[in-house]
Amino acid sequence: MSLLRRIAYYIGGFSIGLVLLAFFLNGKKVSCSYGPESRVLKNITTKTLIISDEALLFVQQNSIDTLQINYILHKGDVDFSKSNTRKEPCGEYYIEGELNKKEAALTVENCEKQAVVKHIQFLN
Repeated sequence: MSLLRRIAYYIGGFSIGLVLLAFFLNGKKVSCSYGPESRVLKNITTKTLIISDEALLFVQQNSIDTLQINYILHKGDVDFSKSNTRKEPCGEYYIEGELNKKEAALTVENCEKQAVVKHIQFLN
């Protein structure tokens, strides 16, 4: 069998496999969280979210919607250099995002069964 024929068979089988995967996985909530940042954000968002009194006061004073906080927790950037991931019993993560068209940072305590938004602040 020539090399060209082998490549054609490979491409044909690969294409059929992609079509089958697209058919079976269509409409399912499938995600690929390979990087450390996306794994942390996915882990936080799957838990019960609690907002501390300090963060709740900041939210009320600045007319921030909880949907905006959830958006940061889904699409934000985790700064591991400012996070304390090894803190016992719950690791703390510093997550940056945008609130009301301003750069903001959240400090989230990620426990086993819940995630607590401890502090929210606007960045300069």
